Amino acid sequence: MSNLTWLALTLAVGVATGCATTDRQVVSIPLEATPQNAGHIAQATLAAVGERTSISVFIGGVPLGTTRPLRLYTYIYPGSCGRLAAKPAFDMNNTVVTQRWSGTTGWWLSKSAPASLDQLRSGGYAIVVRTTPADGNRDIFCGNIT
Repeated sequence: MSNLTWLALTLAVGVATGCATTDRQVVSIPLEATPQNAGHIAQATLAAVGERTSISVFIGGVPLGTTRPLRLYTYIYPGSCGRLAAKPAFDMNNTVVTQRWSGTTGWWLSKSAPASLDQLRSGGYAIVVRTTPADGNRDIFCGNIT
């Protein structure tokens, strides 16, 4: 994904949420690619919705050979990338199908966490995006929630 496309994607997220991404009610988190997905980019945008948090994840690429249509699992773990707890705090996988981001080579998915944004920001959590068991159950992105 080109830098121009990535910038357009980031701006679209800000417009879609109706707020600046630096507002305390909306937080953008760059997701770092794991070694299994090196060279790809992603970003999660978390927005406060009462006692829940809406999460939109925009993904610029996945490992070669990943099955299409693209299905990805999303979790919130206690800890930080590289030091995740053994089990996730929140499993957000009622729906795992992604959507193509119009006009780009990327995808997006929308999730909801059963915790407030303030709780997630103050509790030392990380968001993890993982392939399906059929695709190796590999962590492909991780980002610390701050």
